[in-house]
Amino acid sequence: MSRPVPNAGILDIAPYTPGKSGAGLTGRVFKLSANETPLGPSPKAIEAFKSAADHLEDYPEGSSRILREAIGRTYGLDPDHIICGAGSDEILNLLAHTYLGPGDEAIHTTHGFLVYPIATMANGAINVIVPEKNFTADVDAILKAVTPRTKMVWLANPNNPTGTYVPFDEVKRLRAELPSHVLLVIDAAYSEYVVRNDYEAGIEMVSTTDNTVMTRTFSKIHGLAALRVGWMYGPANIVDAVSRIRGPFNVSTPAMLAAVASLEDTVHQEHSRVHTDKWRAWLTDEVSKLGLTVTPSAANFILIHFPQEAGKTAEDADAFLTKRGLILRALKNYKLPHALRMTVGTEEANRLVVEALAEFMGQK
Repeated sequence: MSRPVPNAGILDIAPYTPGKSGAGLTGRVFKLSANETPLGPSPKAIEAFKSAADHLEDYPEGSSRILREAIGRTYGLDPDHIICGAGSDEILNLLAHTYLGPGDEAIHTTHGFLVYPIATMANGAINVIVPEKNFTADVDAILKAVTPRTKMVWLANPNNPTGTYVPFDEVKRLRAELPSHVLLVIDAAYSEYVVRNDYEAGIEMVSTTDNTVMTRTFSKIHGLAALRVGWMYGPANIVDAVSRIRGPFNVSTPAMLAAVASLEDTVHQEHSRVHTDKWRAWLTDEVSKLGLTVTPSAANFILIHFPQEAGKTAEDADAFLTKRGLILRALKNYKLPHALRMTVGTEEANRLVVEALAEFMGQK
């Protein structure tokens, strides 16, 4: 019997696997697997979301105009150079659909975001993986992997799940040495958390080139993950091309209104940034004292490395913590089987994880 057959390569794609949610556990559960803010969204965003409830019969404004204008005011950008989407994931897929095809190559680093290979392979392109240096994207390794078939480079900065970042001078060097026809995609989902003098999210580079884009999200510091809102800043030629295949109502009205209100609540954003900065440093210090290695992070999570000794592995630690309602992210699908990623949580959650890890390591 014949039946529809997926396009070549589709069944070779490993589906995206989200972190555990704690479903099925009893008692209190602290979900620290998805890099969600422990402070929740701005109260103003919640109020704005609720205000849309009386008009759910109306289609959204098709171009996300009010949100693009709010983003433009916030960052000093031309709204006509902004595209909004159902999370930055949709925009990453739109970029791949616009610029990649069978036989093309797209580059990402060993521990890059899992959406990159999915978006690449879904369009028949070849996924090229290059090594990192100290869990950080290596510009020289990326450049070495470029061939005449290379059409795109994915660069998460900071990177998920390692938390590392590439300094702006290195990003500029990467762009300068890439062929002009190669699109550089700077995925800056965690940029609001970075407090380093040598970091730049990508706005300057997009503003000065016609082959670079930057994507951002409202899912992290803004706490609007459930609403799926993201955006891209790009040159006119790329915005025009991507807009031609973007769905006309891809961002809902409640999501747009909440995102606008969240942008305007700078106090809530700063509160989240300060909380993350404080507890990320505390977690790094306290976990390191237990004899575990923590990769220095610029995002709202830390990467904890475990020994390969029986009974002390990342898999053992994951099971131990899960039984106590502490849900971290296992990373086998990120080629990090000996590590767990922990989102910076509330003070209570952070302290409970450190106490549990001390018990796990036999130090309590």
